[in-house]
Amino acid sequence: MIEKNGSLKIRDKLELIQNNNQSLRESVFETLRNAIVEGRLAPGERLTELQLAEELGVSRTPVREAIRKLELEGLARMLPRRGAFVTPMSLQDLVDFMEIRRVLEGLAAELAVRNATDEDIRRMEMNNSFFEEAAIANDEAGIIDYDIAFHEVLYNASGNKKLIAQINSIREQTKRIRMEYVQNVDDKCPLIGEHRRIIEGIVQRDAAKAFKAASDHIKSTELDMIKVLGSDQ
Repeated sequence: MIEKNGSLKIRDKLELIQNNNQSLRESVFETLRNAIVEGRLAPGERLTELQLAEELGVSRTPVREAIRKLELEGLARMLPRRGAFVTPMSLQDLVDFMEIRRVLEGLAAELAVRNATDEDIRRMEMNNSFFEEAAIANDEAGIIDYDIAFHEVLYNASGNKKLIAQINSIREQTKRIRMEYVQNVDDKCPLIGEHRRIIEGIVQRDAAKAFKAASDHIKSTELDMIKVLGSDQ
């Protein structure tokens, strides 16, 4: 997080995430992108090229290019004579994202009815079992981890790579409020039934049921997220 005087707090110092499959430019972009969606660079924070370059141990060029890409994704915005800032997420942004995700998630479940293997179903059931345990125990980190794992199996079971890419892009956009959402939802047990209904639709090879269950699940999540985001605005 960047303080008002523009300096990065030491405890939140950014570290360059890099692997052998990425160029330096890609690594800088992914590092800044992750910092934004995880809330380490908060909405409204200024993105100063020189400062970020020093923190990451790179030149200003890949930082400048990363900020431009973040702007294209809607995660940053450039203000005349003021520079670049992390874009806050508005209620309307959230509604728009989740409206699209409801349809895409329903389609993923519908395709999974046709394409899911027994192993896919077993993995969905396993991850949901862990998710249920986390929800009952109010284990917030576990809820997030196993929810992600459950949905990733569902998406892969659809067999449509383009669809998976679109859903993941939207999920990244809303990831910024995911932890806050989980922390502020008092009764997490209803989420258990929502996952189960998706699995039931796939097991029964009922495309309409699977589509509705997945779409309803995202709508339920959206309503809770709106409560959380609305309280901050």
